[in-house]
Amino acid sequence: MSNHGRAFSSSTRPALSREQPVEDQYLVPESYLEIEVRNPQTHGVGRKMYTDYEVICRSNIPMFKLRQSSVRRRYSDFEWLRDQLERETSRVTIPPLPGKVFTNRFDDKVIEDRREGLERFLQIVAGHPLLQTGSRFLVPFIQDSAFSRDKYRFNY
Repeated sequence: MSNHGRAFSSSTRPALSREQPVEDQYLVPESYLEIEVRNPQTHGVGRKMYTDYEVICRSNIPMFKLRQSSVRRRYSDFEWLRDQLERETSRVTIPPLPGKVFTNRFDDKVIEDRREGLERFLQIVAGHPLLQTGSRFLVPFIQDSAFSRDKYRFNY
């Protein structure tokens, strides 16, 4: 058995610890952030078809104004967000989005793969402390139901 890379000897004893009451084991963590991308819905017909996704956020981190929110975003909105985050900071590597799909983009498997990729992307960027505190775009993208790209245009 090891403790931080050192083996216990018979003379080494772990520090005594008080048993934690069961009620305390299930308290809400001091700070938390949960991001889900779910419930894809396809709209329109023909060349005007698109899929949007529900973005659910639950958090008690002060930067997130709402403890719980639900908004809908299109893939193109995620592209816009990624572009804005890259322009805002050179200190953070912004992860890639799932790739563009040009054939069968409304196939259930393609939509589910994209949903998973968008969720991973958003969990990474929303969980980054520098982006939480330094981005003008991240929190509104996640929580503002009246979000529009024009409203949050990056001014150079």
